[in-house]
Amino acid sequence: MLSNLDYQIFHLINEQANSFSALNGLMRFFAEDAQYVFALALLLYWFSRNKLNRKMVLSAAVSASLGMGISFIIGHLMYRDRPFVTHTVIQLIKHPANASFPSDHAIGAFALAVTFWLYGKRFKMFWLAAALLIGFSRIWAGVHYPSDVAAGALVGALCAVSTRFMLLRFKRPQQLADSCLELYEKAEHKIWNKSTKPQSEDA
Repeated sequence: MLSNLDYQIFHLINEQANSFSALNGLMRFFAEDAQYVFALALLLYWFSRNKLNRKMVLSAAVSASLGMGISFIIGHLMYRDRPFVTHTVIQLIKHPANASFPSDHAIGAFALAVTFWLYGKRFKMFWLAAALLIGFSRIWAGVHYPSDVAAGALVGALCAVSTRFMLLRFKRPQQLADSCLELYEKAEHKIWNKSTKPQSEDA
């Protein structure tokens, strides 16, 4: 399954951890922690209390979940060891020796970044660049092959496009999303009113 070209590209990128070691801290951040920046963005968009933003967050969550489900199936049908299991690599981060193909980090990052792009968010280029760096850093850090990342990016992007298409073209998904938002907003409104209502003084 692993082509010679795939390994050669992996080796070329991974070796840069020695040649440009000053970048290793940045690469560790993108390989391990940049995903939390995406999670924070989802929270900020959700609690902006803007209905379109909340629909976008729902779309992003569905896309990422769908992508992870696909990854689980592929990982069992086409199991591939991590680079550090079968090769001598420069490994910058700790990682369990589980399935390498496809990259879950790439799936999640691209599912969210492409969703932000499709909804026309102001910093959509920033999110796409961040997703690319997450994927690239996973190779640099020695935990994924290039084809793992490419496949993950493709799965994530396709899930984002498919979810957006379903929400735009089909009534049932639209109605389900609207119903979920309506239920949440009713509960949110009740909680907000309860928390801001002045406490009655004891007689």
